[in-house]
Amino acid sequence: MENYDYSSCGAYFITICTQNRQSVLSRIVGGDVLDAPQSEVLEDLSVELLPCGKIAEKYINQLSDFYNGLSVERYVIMPNHIHMLLFVKPTENDIFETELLSEEGASRTSPPTRQHSTVSRFVSTFKRFCNKEYGTNIWQRYYHDHIIRNQTDYEEHINYICENPIRWCYDELYAEDS
Repeated sequence: MENYDYSSCGAYFITICTQNRQSVLSRIVGGDVLDAPQSEVLEDLSVELLPCGKIAEKYINQLSDFYNGLSVERYVIMPNHIHMLLFVKPTENDIFETELLSEEGASRTSPPTRQHSTVSRFVSTFKRFCNKEYGTNIWQRYYHDHIIRNQTDYEEHINYICENPIRWCYDELYAEDS
């Protein structure tokens, strides 16, 4: 969203895709997704991480611990993309800037640009660390983000992440080779 401060506290739904939608991260196994009732599919379905997916998962977990003001609330590693729900928490700098704002009426610093936001730095660092271990770049240049606006939006995106493997063959990012 233009002119939005992506370092603001709140939740963000992120989708990061592999280059040319190559299915190198995982495989969706079990459950006859097309014919079975959803409850049966859930019990038999699993995401089996491939070597690139295992590396991605390692960095999702490590970077979540590395960034003080950020946590990965939920994620799923699909064959050719990753969905993450990130939560940006208030930091000491946010509290200090809020105090400055209330004392002086205006902050002396402008809000960070999207390129320098907490979310963007996390995604950039995540891709860079993964690529270094892969020995090549597997990611598309850009990523998709959605600012979570309220509790209903949050719950819908949590459900989307949890149910994404079930809907894989219907997904717009589905590729035949997965």
